[in-house]
Amino acid sequence: MITKLVLLKLLTEYFPDLSPIQLNQFEVLEALYYYWNSKINLISRKDISFFYEKHVLHSLSIAKVIRFKPLSEVLDVGTGGGFPGIPLAILFPNTKFYLIDSIGRKLKVVNKISNSLKLKNIEIKNINAKNFNRKVDFVISRAVTSMDKFVPLIINNFKIKNKHKLKNGILCLKGGDLNEELINFPKSKEYEISFFFKESFFYKKKVVYISF
Repeated sequence: MITKLVLLKLLTEYFPDLSPIQLNQFEVLEALYYYWNSKINLISRKDISFFYEKHVLHSLSIAKVIRFKPLSEVLDVGTGGGFPGIPLAILFPNTKFYLIDSIGRKLKVVNKISNSLKLKNIEIKNINAKNFNRKVDFVISRAVTSMDKFVPLIINNFKIKNKHKLKNGILCLKGGDLNEELINFPKSKEYEISFFFKESFFYKKKVVYISF
């Protein structure tokens, strides 16, 4: 289990450019989730003791694959309790994040958490991915469904112009052997999170990148 003090030390180690405001936002994040998780099941109750490791750092692993540029737009599909969107929105305050999910009661709480953190770069929508009609640079997600089912939902949501070294596409948090799931995506790339973070939880955890 990663305690708050250990996490803050790890954050400054893994992300040395964090501002005092960002560090404070990450510090209060746990208390906000503990409070709201006691009222509504935002994240697994058995995982709340491993909040920073399984939710915060896991979300931030995407930032080890790409640094979102200012004014870029990112869609978090099936955000659930706000992951990976909220930690990434803290890390990239000049990037616009759209957090969408079909479960409205969770999103109401995610909105309260976002407001408590004074995040100005988040827009929360209670809709299905197929009904989101805005173009974005990247789509992010955390193991929502298989890629065969996921890709058709968001295939038309990418901007044509690329701003980053990575071409506009999907960045999805997954785990385990993905050979079968990705067989129809031969150009996909898997980034081992254990290469970025030393904690044992990240063994076999991956960021999957797909562009079109």
